[in-house]
Amino acid sequence: MNVLLVGNGGREHALAWKLLQSPRLTRLWVAPGNAGTAAHNVPIDADDIPALVAFAEANAIALTVVGPEAPLAAGIVDAFSARGLRIFGPSQAAAQLEASKSFAKRMMRDCGVPTAMFEVFDDYAAALRFMHRLPFASAPAYVIKADGLAAGKGVFVCDDLDKADQALTRIMIDREFGAAGERVLIEERISGPELSVLAFTDGKMITPMPPARDHKRVGDGDTGPNTGGMGAYAPAPDVKLALLDEVFSTVLQPVIDGMRAAGTPYVGVLYAGLMLTEFGIRVLEFNCRFGDPETQVILPLLKSDLIDICEMCVAGRLDPSAVRWSADAAANVVLAAPGYPGAYPKGSPISGLDTLPAGVTAFHAGTALHDGAVVTNGGRVLSVTACGDSLPGAIAQAYAGLAGVRFDGMHYRRDIGVSQ
Repeated sequence: MNVLLVGNGGREHALAWKLLQSPRLTRLWVAPGNAGTAAHNVPIDADDIPALVAFAEANAIALTVVGPEAPLAAGIVDAFSARGLRIFGPSQAAAQLEASKSFAKRMMRDCGVPTAMFEVFDDYAAALRFMHRLPFASAPAYVIKADGLAAGKGVFVCDDLDKADQALTRIMIDREFGAAGERVLIEERISGPELSVLAFTDGKMITPMPPARDHKRVGDGDTGPNTGGMGAYAPAPDVKLALLDEVFSTVLQPVIDGMRAAGTPYVGVLYAGLMLTEFGIRVLEFNCRFGDPETQVILPLLKSDLIDICEMCVAGRLDPSAVRWSADAAANVVLAAPGYPGAYPKGSPISGLDTLPAGVTAFHAGTALHDGAVVTNGGRVLSVTACGDSLPGAIAQAYAGLAGVRFDGMHYRRDIGVSQ
């Protein structure tokens, strides 16, 4: 069968890598892809939905898999479905779980899902007055979030009111995130280890993936600004079966049931970003797709055919027993461009990709081809991934594998899987 994969990051390279293992695959296209998927790329932007629909119809695409959140929020699933094209992912209405933080929080409240206390505002003055009333037990520690999609940059963790005021101004007055900042959430700040639990769902049934944990801060010891993720590992060794059962029964299933009851059934991958607080599980956010860099450590553990799973979900016939996982562990280390997560250069040649040892995979994220050479083309450039029969072994193999890879100004964390 012919498959179209939408997106161009490290997540999409990992998805392509897994899809290519299916014996059912005839041909794979990736739109627009990166240097790691160059043999399969088609030059169509991920948000050019009419062009993607036309390509799928012209090339007998039997299944489309969507990587990033923006086309899902823009209604790519609705557009494909209207033309009778099978596509794996949530509808535009269901994708509000990520596209609108206020929608997600209200859904959690309605479904009884544990989350931090919050209020929603679309008026700057009202939001400012609320903050200065110090309503939360942990005040003045706040989390300020732009409501809409802001490429992972619209969240501010504030230790005092001055920083909270600055964050609110950047979002609502300066409009740093455009329309995404027309509405804000002000949340109680909570603390504890974070955890990512992703699950396949057909809108009724759910089958969770191995629990993963990523490292958001740019520097060792969890220092410096937040990033999209500097590395990850799975499964998280401190997460026991009882905790996963609790996540299933108190977070995942209630939301899937609530979405279906609301007339917006959720199909695809549901990603729950969790914090394990002293008071129990709290949901930080939902994402409506595979995570990045979590995908790069989860998919190497998947023993089943990804095409089979996607088809079962789209058809509403997910069989959890058909989704099988390895008992191994996986870890990855993100190699980032100089300046990331701030401004960064592009176009630096990358060397050493042909020196990777067996068992180590470099998933491309921000890369491109220039005159036949692989060059940097983003902030997070590569995700070097390895598996092992233990987490320490997987981590050691990933670090050993990246030793020969070089590009100007390359930086990475040296404590993946150590600092929590």
